[in-house]
Amino acid sequence: MFTTLIVQPIFNLLVLVYALLPGHNFGLSLIIFTIIVRLLLWPLVKKQLHQARAMRKLQPEIKRVKAAAKGNRQKESQLLMELYKERDINPFSTFPILIVQLIVLIGLYSGLRRVIANPHNLVTFAYPSLQHLSWMQVLAHNIHRFDNTLFGVVNLSRAALNHGGGVYWPALLIVFGSAVAQFFQSKQLLPTGKDQRGLRAILKDAGAGKQADQSEVNAAVGSSTRFLLPVMIFLFTISIASALSLYWLTGGVVAYIQQALVLRKDETEMEAIADSKPTKDISAIPEAEIATAPTKKNSSKSKKSAKKRKKRS
Repeated sequence: MFTTLIVQPIFNLLVLVYALLPGHNFGLSLIIFTIIVRLLLWPLVKKQLHQARAMRKLQPEIKRVKAAAKGNRQKESQLLMELYKERDINPFSTFPILIVQLIVLIGLYSGLRRVIANPHNLVTFAYPSLQHLSWMQVLAHNIHRFDNTLFGVVNLSRAALNHGGGVYWPALLIVFGSAVAQFFQSKQLLPTGKDQRGLRAILKDAGAGKQADQSEVNAAVGSSTRFLLPVMIFLFTISIASALSLYWLTGGVVAYIQQALVLRKDETEMEAIADSKPTKDISAIPEAEIATAPTKKNSSKSKKSAKKRKKRS
């Protein structure tokens, strides 16, 4: 079921790009495929970035809530939930986009493994409608026409680190680039604070008997992941086909650009969302309370009429 619903549609999107692309370079096809996937995920990504921007703006108020709670964890949690609800922020909104990205990654990895194991799977694993495309017909008769390189420079079926201990330097550069892209992508989303402490300092105080602030611990752990994730990606992709590293590198660069567009160029909109106050529901207000303030012209008329009534009396 996973192959039918996940792996095959993702793989066939890549095959479609490859078959229609002039020159039929697999590396360039993979880059275009990654950009298409990131664009398809843009609504989810944009929502996630809105929430991230709002959370960054909310840091001073979170500190004030902690000070008001005076160490009462239950009261602090209640105040934070009220603050999130007031500002329309969901702290768990990042999970859907992460899950979708993980599914795409697993599906692509499974499809690429098939092609690397046997290039004929590029044709046989494709949908029948794609198999009738002119270039797919050419590959069906001569699979040696399949170009699995990036512009003829990097063999995308080779890993950066071979089982025999040899290093394939072109692939290693792609692996290193994907780790660097992940580092800057993670750093871009992290909340920054001048008085933010590191995880080592927090653990040191905790060892001395001082109770650690949970939000401060979460911020420190999040800051540490900007180094942890790139290292994990480097270690994971160094021994597999460099095609997946190319996908990760392209996705990281595109994600960084998308985040820059939302977090910088669209900063005004983000601040409006972060600073928005809950408005009173006008449908719940009695009609007697809904009144417009008198204008200067109307007020002057009312004063004149009052004077006339006094003279008559």
